[in-house]
Amino acid sequence: MKSSIQLGVSILIALMVSLLMGLALYLSYLLHWASFDSRLFIIIPLLAFIFCLAVVYVTVNEFIFRKIKIIYRLIEDLRADKSEKEQQNILDAVQEKVMEFSLQKSKEIEQLKKLEQYRKEFLGNVSHELKTPIFNIQGYLETLLDGGLDDAKISRDFIARASRNAERLSEIVSDLLLISQYESGDLKLDIDTYNVRDQVEDIFESFAMQAKAKNIELRFRENYTRPIMVTADKSRIGQVFYNLISNAIKYCNDNCFVSVAFLDQEDCIMVEIADNGPGIAHEHLSRLFERFYRVDKARSRERGGTGLGLAIVKHILEAHKQTITVHSSVGIGTTFAFTLRKKQ
Repeated sequence: MKSSIQLGVSILIALMVSLLMGLALYLSYLLHWASFDSRLFIIIPLLAFIFCLAVVYVTVNEFIFRKIKIIYRLIEDLRADKSEKEQQNILDAVQEKVMEFSLQKSKEIEQLKKLEQYRKEFLGNVSHELKTPIFNIQGYLETLLDGGLDDAKISRDFIARASRNAERLSEIVSDLLLISQYESGDLKLDIDTYNVRDQVEDIFESFAMQAKAKNIELRFRENYTRPIMVTADKSRIGQVFYNLISNAIKYCNDNCFVSVAFLDQEDCIMVEIADNGPGIAHEHLSRLFERFYRVDKARSRERGGTGLGLAIVKHILEAHKQTITVHSSVGIGTTFAFTLRKKQ
């Protein structure tokens, strides 16, 4: 039966091709596009028929009936050797595998769509973040070249502004490179044991002037008299504290506080950095650690920063096999909490 179907399909396709070939030759002859020996009207379609018959016959056998043969043999084996219940079990198992495969592929396709959307958003954000300082620098330099250099006050002011934008551009590129290193696993951690309380105190001192200008109190939640020893990369964890405390000072209103607490747990230290600032709306919390994501884009850019600080914080803690969470209420304040491995 297989051979007759295969031969029938092959003859039908070959016949259609040969008829089309003959029709094309005949039209060419009628329209005087070409002159032919009358015998070619028979020879060429016949050769086309034979060639197509052979090609289609082999193709059908190779790509269609070979697959059908496997299924046919499976069915025959079921009929010959298995009981009706066993046959049904096998068919159910096959159906289950097909459904699992279908669901897996659907999930993969959905994930690819999300990654594509994320890639588009990321490229758009990078372009926008880089475009602003570049255009600013270009505008200041063009003004200077158009005659601004002749005015000492204007030239000094514009050069200073161009310099600040160049620094911002450098910060964005440096932060992007840092995140890329974390994601690719190229950045190695220098793990050591140290007193994290002293580290936070040093960072408080570095922000003392900024905090004083806004009348913001930097404090520990409790009076920690004993050293709090953790095992981590001191430099990288210092960057975590720096970014979180810097954000708290930057977005807090005047007359606020920023506090740091250490909670002793079984095998780690829970660190909480809290403020009583304006807080963050609930709908923003799930995306807060995304690259370039800003709650208030206009105000965030006015206050500086690359928009990558929290993304870097997340990557640093993940490199330490630790996690970070955020809780916030509008008008009440925000608390970031993360863990560090305790000294063993």
